[in-house]
Amino acid sequence: MSDAANTYDASHIHVLEGLEAIRKRPGMYVGSTSERGLHQMVFDVASRAVNEVLAGRASAVDVTLTPDGGVRVADDGPGIPVEAAGDTGGPGLETLLTSMHPGVEPGGRHALATSLFGVGPCVTNALSSRMTAEVRRKGVHWVQDYARGVALTPPTVAGPTTRTGTTVAFWPDTDIFGTAECSFAVLSDRFRELAFLNRGLDIALTDERPPGGARSVRHSLPGGARDFVTFLDGQSGAPVHPEVIGFEREDPRMAGTVEVALRWYVSHEERLQGYANSEPTPYGGTHMEGFRDGVAAAVNAHARERRLLAEAGPDLSIDEICEGLTAVVSVKVDRPVFCGSTHGVLDGGPPVRAAVAEAVREHLCAWLERHREHAAAIVGRIIQGARRDGAAAHHPAAGS
Repeated sequence: MSDAANTYDASHIHVLEGLEAIRKRPGMYVGSTSERGLHQMVFDVASRAVNEVLAGRASAVDVTLTPDGGVRVADDGPGIPVEAAGDTGGPGLETLLTSMHPGVEPGGRHALATSLFGVGPCVTNALSSRMTAEVRRKGVHWVQDYARGVALTPPTVAGPTTRTGTTVAFWPDTDIFGTAECSFAVLSDRFRELAFLNRGLDIALTDERPPGGARSVRHSLPGGARDFVTFLDGQSGAPVHPEVIGFEREDPRMAGTVEVALRWYVSHEERLQGYANSEPTPYGGTHMEGFRDGVAAAVNAHARERRLLAEAGPDLSIDEICEGLTAVVSVKVDRPVFCGSTHGVLDGGPPVRAAVAEAVREHLCAWLERHREHAAAIVGRIIQGARRDGAAAHHPAAGS
């Protein structure tokens, strides 16, 4: 091969910027070009509206799946600032929907990330064949239309209004997503999860696509993590004790709060669900390590104090203790640090682990002491399971 054929210089480099990069590699921004990617587009827009509620500026969020394949997200907050009106309180409408980094994301322990990688709702705009944004703010109704992320007109006054809020409707680009459709069940599950984790949230999902008529569900769940564990009951079997154990505590060491709810069930399955700032952490993290530390310390301390374990015998292992345990562990910290951009693991460092462990140990120890009959049932079942597993290890089944 000649030297000319091997020549590689700057002219061979194609730099993709802004919306072009999003449309060229959509999977990098929403995870996939299938159903999963469509759901992420909905979450990118809905999380901004949810943050309005969590900040106390709005009372409810409504998400609608329309018959023509569109998605409409509405909130009754003050309305996104509009540059054309001279608003300067944060990124304006067009900046928010067209800029990959429109400004500082809402921070603090109660804010949701606005997108998978912190880019913003411009990703949804770029991957939509069209989008319409409506803002009702300070007595004026504004409208702006987009096509594949590009504004077709400046924000236009549509008339006066007595309402406030923002409505964003978008239609995913079929050139990118083909025939994929949003799943009502998947979206509803995530919105229910958010309502469990944020007591003040009121979020509704309506599906207008079924030919037999629309279906709708509203999630507003003031019971928090306790209700979350109760909701999971159907998948966990009969409970060992009637009461869901739960508490919430703030700790300055972790610059945030921890909320925990748990109950043991007549089941061999462990169901531990962790969240950091309302984001699922399926691969664990320091908050889950702290939870396990605290549960093990509390159960073993109670078992020793009540002489339910042989004096010279070993402690119950965390795997033995967690058999049949269903728990929700939710931490909300001011400055969350995750391992990787997809937020699957919380790296909160020693302060988070220590704070969660101490909170769980102290609360669970107190509960076990107050409810000795239920405590005996819990510890007795754990010990019985440990003996069963020990016997199985020493006497394997024939032929194994």
